Amino acid sequence: MNWSSCPFCTLQVLSIELEMHANSHFEDEDEDLAMDEDIAFDYKSVRHLPLPKVSPMHPVSDFLTSDENICSLVSAQARDANFNRGFLALLKNCLELECEKSTSTTTSITILSGYVDHFQSLEFEDVGWGCGWRNIQMLASHLLVQRQEAKEVLFGGVGFVPDIPSLQRWLEIAWGKGFDVAGSNDFDQKIYGKRAWIGTTECAALFRSFGIRAHIVDFCFSTPQDVGKPPKVVGPIDRYLNRPDTCGDPGSSTNAKCFPVLVNGHQLLANWVWSYFSDNSRCIKSGCSQVVVAEKAPLYFQHDGHSRTIVGIQLKSLLNGMQQFTFLVLDPVHKTQVLESCLRKKVGWQRFIKRGVHTLKKTEYQLCYVDPGIATGAEMEKLKTLDSTRFEF
Repeated sequence: MNWSSCPFCTLQVLSIELEMHANSHFEDEDEDLAMDEDIAFDYKSVRHLPLPKVSPMHPVSDFLTSDENICSLVSAQARDANFNRGFLALLKNCLELECEKSTSTTTSITILSGYVDHFQSLEFEDVGWGCGWRNIQMLASHLLVQRQEAKEVLFGGVGFVPDIPSLQRWLEIAWGKGFDVAGSNDFDQKIYGKRAWIGTTECAALFRSFGIRAHIVDFCFSTPQDVGKPPKVVGPIDRYLNRPDTCGDPGSSTNAKCFPVLVNGHQLLANWVWSYFSDNSRCIKSGCSQVVVAEKAPLYFQHDGHSRTIVGIQLKSLLNGMQQFTFLVLDPVHKTQVLESCLRKKVGWQRFIKRGVHTLKKTEYQLCYVDPGIATGAEMEKLKTLDSTRFEF
């Protein structure tokens, strides 16, 4: 019997079944796209959640400005028990096994965040609107384990990831402190108890209120009148873009004339994500397949109707010289127990976690990433105003 390697997941399958197997990846992606449409939230249909016992004697307006009530939230907030520990260790084992089984026709380098817990949306609780909150929880789980300075300030220093109602209170506190005032107006400064879909701006505002250096990057298609023009960058040139080989060359007339490589379409997003995770990863070796754990926080990954968490990226170098990027994504829609089972058995996990650049069908995407360190003083004041780096292609 002849065996072939799937170009998408590298699984060894019978050659006569290769086409059917490869096509199944696209069928899975169609299901994901349909799911995105189903879970898109209509901002006008706001319903209410059961309220936890957090300072019930005070109105929301008082809660935003009262230090006493902030202290009350710190002590009363509930730990969210809906998660799985050691998730990325299981994923790393699967990726390493994949490397061992890879053929000589391709080499791959995979870079992962060091630690992330998976938080799933729960039926009758937050299915259809809670993905943004779940991604905040995933990002927070990394910061609490990997960054001691973040653990000391996040959520009053309690050392655990709070549930959604508690996170809603923390976001209201952030607004009350002046973080993203313009964005808070979309919710009338009140979000506690609402089934409200949130995005990267709310994620950044919440983390920034603790001094966490959260930043936003926008990627979007140009308008019809911009067709034919080169990609446009609005805002500061981000250091995570690939640059020409002459960038930073001591022999260059000036280091200031250092521009990003112009890449068309969604490949620009993939290049940015690769550069983000591979930044300062000196342990990457060329010419051989490997899995590397980087000191990088996961990325809050948003598009119209849904958001997920990017926990890593894989780069395959093919014999024909082509390079193929694959995002490694944790989706709140997927059941934690199912994901864990697939990872432990090392079977079927690719369809849940791997997403190639060809699956990017939306016209606009946003990322929220976190830089190391804690802001104080004047820097903290600057963080109150949200801005973003914007790439049009």
